[in-house]
Parts: sequence; structure tokens; C-alpha cells
Amino acid sequence: MNTLGILGIVLAFALLMFLIMKNLNLYLTVFICVAVVIILNGLSPYETFKETYMTGFVGFFKNYFLLFLAGTVLAKFMDITNAARSIAQTIIKSIGKDWAFVSVPIACAILSYGGVSAHVGAFCVFAIALEIWREADLPRRALPGTLFFGVATFGMIAPGAVQIHNAVPATNLGTSFMAGAVVGFISIAFMGIAGIAYLKFWLDNAVKNGEHFVERADDDFSTDDNQELPSFIVALIPLIICIVLVNIKLGEAKFPVEAAVFIAALSALGLMWKYIDKSKKLQVSFQEALTTAIISVSNTCCVVGFGAVVSSTDAFQDIVQVMLNIPGPRLLSLLIGTTVICGICGSASGGLGIAVPILGPVYTQMGISPAIVHRVMSLSSSALDSLPHNGVVVTITTGLCKETHRDSYPLTCVLSVVIPFIGSLIGVILFTLFPGLP
Repeated sequence: MNTLGILGIVLAFALLMFLIMKNLNLYLTVFICVAVVIILNGLSPYETFKETYMTGFVGFFKNYFLLFLAGTVLAKFMDITNAARSIAQTIIKSIGKDWAFVSVPIACAILSYGGVSAHVGAFCVFAIALEIWREADLPRRALPGTLFFGVATFGMIAPGAVQIHNAVPATNLGTSFMAGAVVGFISIAFMGIAGIAYLKFWLDNAVKNGEHFVERADDDFSTDDNQELPSFIVALIPLIICIVLVNIKLGEAKFPVEAAVFIAALSALGLMWKYIDKSKKLQVSFQEALTTAIISVSNTCCVVGFGAVVSSTDAFQDIVQVMLNIPGPRLLSLLIGTTVICGICGSASGGLGIAVPILGPVYTQMGISPAIVHRVMSLSSSALDSLPHNGVVVTITTGLCKETHRDSYPLTCVLSVVIPFIGSLIGVILFTLFPGLP
């Protein structure tokens, strides 16, 4: 076993989280941590940075930049057409300020379940969430955790969710997206209910301690309370279009997600053009969205490159073998192995892409149903993946919400690491006790 190499990965992993929490520049942090992996694993510095790191970086940019751009454009157009304001006000009037926050994770989860990626879901709902937070006077630092909880936990990993977290296990194990449905839905129901209950508890305490919404200069809220707004139904149409289009199948092919989101953005302009402040040029709004997209996707690529370097080492393969030999119920070792790999990669989807081909066949050869293996791996992918270096956590926290890890991550950790891990354990217990459940 490559003890020194494993030490290098663990040290780099811990250092990455520590330096991000200390608000050190993300790129500098990642480069330092990659250097630690290189030194303690005996890798070629030039080849590692030039080939391994940049392959991971550029690959993610190539695959997801248009998605980032489409999402930021939609969010911006929902903002300048006052659609977000209309939805926020309607929700608050219907639910009341005390519970209006619930609409944010629920809306995110619906988008996520329907096939919208975590990035796009957060971008779509952010403008609405910001309005709800402002109207309810809730502390802004809770926004990253609330959004991430909605887009990247119970909705993303649920049985039937049109997400890569079901697609990877289904492709490799020959299962369906509804594999392990009964236990899966029980587990994600726990995650959703427990998460909302904790979020309510956290917000109540924060407000009691004197925290409230602090408007930022770049929020660009209208100060005219008598401003004409589009109707609630009209304001929802772009989001409905987005959900419907991403679930349309053209023969065996799905409607391109990027195209669906761009169409939704254009529909927002077309339906609510008269509500736009004509003094603000549309070109400026697009430029702002483009800038946000570039910064956000680059931040994520930066961390994905680190995961690519780690997963290329021999020490990483040793770590995988250690995970396979964890004592206790076999499904417990599968849970821990999967979530640790996702944590090292800083990505649920990236971690599953590595874990399923390696661990999946091992556990099915033990006689465990492929459907159970599918669901346990899918559920457990949403726990340790959400540590501070996760690309979506970084994007939502610093890029979209413009908050810091120090202020916002403690809440994010409970909602997206602790609660999903407990939910995954519930799944393991139920599958162990009742392996015959569909």
C-alpha cells in the first residue's frame, strides 16, 4: 500500500477544505493542494498540471459552460422582467413570511427531479429566493445552504429523478431509474422533512439573534413598491417551459437542456417585455449574466481538476480497496466507499462515475441485488460530496450568492452532508432488514 501517497491525498483534502474556509483564493488553494498530491505521490509536476489537471478542467468547461450561461441568462431575465418579484410576493402572501422559505428548496427539488442540473436549478430559483429572503427579512447567508439543499440532495437522488445520479448506476448495473423505489422514497422523504425542519430552526434562531437581510449593492432591487408586476401565472410560465422541455424525448434523444433553458429565458422576455425597465440596456444584462457564468464555471472547473489529479494516483486505488474491506454490514461499506470517493472528487456525479464501475460489480457478485446497489450508491453520493470544495457549493456560495464559506457553510454542511448521510444510513438499514422490497 502506498502509505505516503494516501497521506498526500488526505493532507491535500484537509488542506483544501481548511484554506477554502479561510477564504484564500480558490485557484491558489487548489494549486497548493495539487502540489501536495504531486510531491507525496511522486508525480511529474509538469505532466500532472498540463495533462491531468487541465484535462479535468477543460473537460468540465466544455461539457457545462453553455449550461451555466443558459442558467445565468434565465435568472437575469427573470429578474429584469420582475417575474421573480411577482412569484416571491405571491408566495409570501399565500404562505406567510414565517414559512415562505419552504418554497425555495421545494422549487429547486422539483427542477432537479425533472432533470435540470444543480447549477441550472440554483440559477433559475436564485432570483426568486432572493426576493423571498428580502421580503421575509431573513439572513442572506442562509441562501447558499437553502439552494444547495434543494438542488443537490433529496430531489437529485430520488428514484425516477432524471439525473446522472440515476443514469450512471442504471447504465453500469442494468437497472432502471426507479431501482430501490420504496426504500429510496422513504430515505429522501426523511432528508426533505428533516432538512426543512432544521432550516426553520436555524432561521428562527438567527432572527432571534438579530440577523436580517442585508441588501448588497449589486442586488439591484427596485425600490418602487407600486411597480407593476406580471401575474403569478405568467411569471411561472418560463420555469414551467424549462421543466417541460427538459423532460421531452425526441425518439430516444432528450431535448437539449441548454436549449430548453435558453428558450425559457427568451420566453420570459417575450411574455413580460412590457415590465422591463427600458432605461437598462438588454445588452448590459446579458453581459452581466455572461460574466457570472464564466466566473462560476471556472470556479467549478478549478476544483474538478483537483479531483482528476487525485483519482489518477495509485494511492487513490488503495483507498478504494480499503473502503471495500470496512467491517460491518456489506451495504455500510458500500455507502462509506461511495460517499468517500464522491467527497475526494468533490462531486456526486464525478464520484459515481468512478465508484460505480469499480464498486458496483464487486457488490453484485456478493449476491446483492443490482437495484439495491444502485439505490445505496445514488443516496450516498449526496453526502460527503458536499464538502466545502464541491464545485456546486463553491459556485452557489461565492459565485451566485456572493457569500463566504465561513459565514454560510455551517448551515450547508448540516443540510447537505449530515442529513443526507443519515438518510443514506436509513436506506442501508431498511435494505438490510427488508432486501425484498421493490
